[in-house]
Order: sequence, then C-alpha cells, then structure tokens
Amino acid sequence: MPPKPKNVAHYGLAWLALILATLAGLAWWWQIGRLIALPDAPSARIACVSYAPFRKPGETPFDTQFVMTPERIDEDLRALSQRFDCVRTYSQGNGLAAVPAIAARYHMQVLMGIWLGGVAKTNEREIEQGIATAKANPGVIRGVVVGNEVLLRGELSPKRLTEFIQRVRSAVPAAIPVTYADVWENWLRYPQMGSAVDFVTIHILPYWEDNPVAAVDAVHHVEEVYQRMQRMFPGKQVMIGETGWPSAGRLRRSAEPSLVDEAFYLRSFLRYAAEVRMPYNVIEAFDQPWKRALEGTVGGYWGIFDSDAKPKFPMLGPVREEPHWWLGWLAGMSGSIAFACIGGRRRSWQGLRGWIALALMGFAAGTAVAWQLRQMLFACEGWWEWLLSSVCLAGAWVIAAALARRIAAHLADRHDHTEPSPWWRYAALFALVLYDILLAFNGRYMDFPMGLFALPCVAYGLFGLLTHEFSMPSAEQRFMACVAPVLAIVPVVQEAGVSKVTWLWLGLNLAISVPVWVAWRCHRLQAYQTQAAD
Repeated sequence: MPPKPKNVAHYGLAWLALILATLAGLAWWWQIGRLIALPDAPSARIACVSYAPFRKPGETPFDTQFVMTPERIDEDLRALSQRFDCVRTYSQGNGLAAVPAIAARYHMQVLMGIWLGGVAKTNEREIEQGIATAKANPGVIRGVVVGNEVLLRGELSPKRLTEFIQRVRSAVPAAIPVTYADVWENWLRYPQMGSAVDFVTIHILPYWEDNPVAAVDAVHHVEEVYQRMQRMFPGKQVMIGETGWPSAGRLRRSAEPSLVDEAFYLRSFLRYAAEVRMPYNVIEAFDQPWKRALEGTVGGYWGIFDSDAKPKFPMLGPVREEPHWWLGWLAGMSGSIAFACIGGRRRSWQGLRGWIALALMGFAAGTAVAWQLRQMLFACEGWWEWLLSSVCLAGAWVIAAALARRIAAHLADRHDHTEPSPWWRYAALFALVLYDILLAFNGRYMDFPMGLFALPCVAYGLFGLLTHEFSMPSAEQRFMACVAPVLAIVPVVQEAGVSKVTWLWLGLNLAISVPVWVAWRCHRLQAYQTQAAD
C-alpha cells in the first residue's frame, strides 16, 4: 500500500506530546529537588516512639526463632535516647523482653507491649513473660499495653481480651497502669473496653483511614478525633498510642507518602501535642523493611530514622524530598544521547526535526527510567524482585528505543510504518492488563509503576497516532486494548476520583489502547468500502 498523505493534525499532536513528556520529566525531578519551607517542631525531643529493632534485611518478628541481641538493642536505645524520652514495644518475643532493663541505662521509660493473637500458647507465653518483665523493672515501665489491634484483626473477643487485661493488672505492681491499644474506630465499636483499662490508647493514622486525609489536613483530623474520644471516655486519660506518616509508597486519594509530608505532619503534630499537653507515641523509630510484605512499599517507611538508623529529616528548617534530584536530569540527557545513537544509525531521513524528536523522546524516556529506578530502591527487597523489575524495565526501554527510530523518521517526513515486532505490543499490553487486574482486585498495597509502563505506552501511543492506518492489530491485542482501560477505571473509582496517580495510570492505558481501537476501526471501514466497491 502506498504511503498516505501526512495528517498535519496528528503530526502536531505528536510534537505536542513529545514536548509535554519532556517538560513533565524536567518538572517532576525539579519539583522533588526543591527545598520546602515547613513549620518547625517545638523541640527536637519527642515524648515516645514505637521501637522495633527489625530494621536490617532478613530480620522479621515472624521468625519466632530469631532473637535480637542485647548489644543491638543497646546500640539502638543509646541512639534513641538522644531524641526520645520513651519507647513503645509490642511484644516480649524475639529478645524484646530485654528492652526495659537496657532502657534504664539511658534513663528512658518503656510503654511495654504484650502481643496477643489467635494462638493460645503464644498468648500464654507473652503474658507470663510480660508480667515477669514488669515486676523486674517497675521503675522503668510507664504502662503495659495488653494486646495491639487484636480486636481489629478479629483474633480475640472483647470478653476474652478483658480477661487477659484483668489478669495482667492483678499481677503487675499496682503503680503500673494497664491499657489496650487499637484504632480509634474500634473504641467506638467496643466502648465497654474503656472500663477494662486504666487509660485509653487510640491509634490515629490519617493515611490509613477509610477516608484518607491529606497531610495538610491531618493534624486537624487528629484534633477532632482526640476531642471526640475524650468526650466518649470522661474521667479516663486518652493517649494517642500511634500516629505518624509514611515517607514512600502509593498515594491513597489525597494522602501522599513522601519525606516532605512526613516531616510536615510530624512537626505539625508535635506542635499540637505540646499545646494541649497530651500523652502520645509516634510511629515509629526506624523504617521496617519486613513490613513491605504485609503493607506494600508504604509499610516499610514510617520511621523517623531510616533502616540504617540515620535521621530522615531535620526537625527545624526546610526539607528536600530528593537531595540527588539532578540525577533525573542527568538520566534524561543520557537518554537523549542514547536515543540519538540508536536512532541515528542507518537512518533513512535527513534534517533537524528527526534529531530533535530523538532528543525529546530520549530525555522523556531517561527521566522515566530514573523515576522507576528510584521507586525500585524503595520497593524492591529480595534479589528476585530486583531481577524481575530490571528485566521488565530493560524490555520497556528496548521497545521505546525501537519505536523512537520510526517516530523520528515520521516526524522527519520519512515514512516508516513497520512495527519492530507485533509481539512487542502484545507483550506490553499483556503485562499492562495483568497489572491492571492485580490493581483492580487486590491493589490496596500495590504501587503504580508509572515509569516502567510509561515507556511502551507513550511510545506506542505516538507510533499509533502517526501510523494507525497501516497496521491491523491482532484479535488478542484488540481484546486487551478493550479490557485494559475498563480495568484501569476501577482504581479511579476506588480512590473516589481524587488520586492523581490513578488518572495518570488510566491515561497510560488509553495511550496504548486508543491507537488499537482507531486502527481496528479504520481497517473495518476500509474493508467495508472495498466490499461496497466490489
């Protein structure tokens, strides 16, 4: 079939898309590199912080045989004593029964946890060890937390939990108060638990609310909840046992995990807590890599310190999301050079427009790759995750580079209508639909790999915009192109249309799918016209 006349509108849209993609890469990396002015915390010291020592690869409380050494706990508490007056623990296992005695060396108090669950033997062991620890360290224990969110998990009934609380209270020294900790909504569901405890311990995590709250509004939400709980339990002291903000992970509606938002929330909360003189505990001391298996990327990044025990942000002055933001621009320039080398070899076109197109596509692709690599640094833990992610990213880069040669030729007025391989678009659509299914049906803890899928989706979108009349997609591709956007709408609805990331994800699905629809329609129309002419 001879080449058809150039569609000026399509070419104009292609140039506009290239420019916008390049500007998006520039702007995103510049934005996360800016210094953001934030309110200062009233003090660098914090009253109490959740402490779990499982901050190194392979360390997890699910390994019941693993015992944290007293030396490591001593190392952690010595560092934490410079910033915190108290630590909260959650269990007696894995060597954590040693925390109160070690904390005493650094003049710290302990809000000591006894972990309860659905296994009777484990509960019995935890209670016996907790009672013994409290008796051995009466001057250090600020309070005993009997059970953490066990009602939320549905592993114990309120009656059975109350029995455990009463048993612990009758056994520990009278000066040590006993409580139970759960999300604030569960205290509304089980108000009878208020009479079972010496003080009420509530968890308020604005990010994890059923209706997530943005960081800018989060402290106001905490204030409303705290006042409501005080009214509900008059005469009882109400303590916030957990509050905090994650520094990395997926967006939940308008609640965005980021280092800047974590610093903003924590500083703002500490100012509020100082004003009302409330007892509180923030979550948590160190980032916990093991939590990613439970809660996705976001679960591992609630720490005030990272997993290497280094502070993630200061309590005074401005904060920058990414100190090495310039690496994104460097990756973009590297991408421009790479695409120029790949697209310039054995080229069938002449002129400046082709080189400009390659430079723009390369820069946008390079910044997308850098974005994905940054996400992988947060999300990938095991070697197999790194291997799978790296292979997928390499494949996406190859597809984008191969299509860039043809797009540049088109924009330089040298038509090249052949796809690199029909299987490549098939593979890209298959991977996209598979991930769409996971997001639609089990996506609460899943990230959106925007950088990975931006490469093939945007590249095929541009390629299809310029060449849709010349290739007929296979039946499988047509099916997946119809299914993908429908599935991509589900996260938009789940996030109430508020999450900008879900809209961008839908946009990527449409970018690769719409050209398939158009090509399908054009070929059906052509077939109809041919039949009519015959």
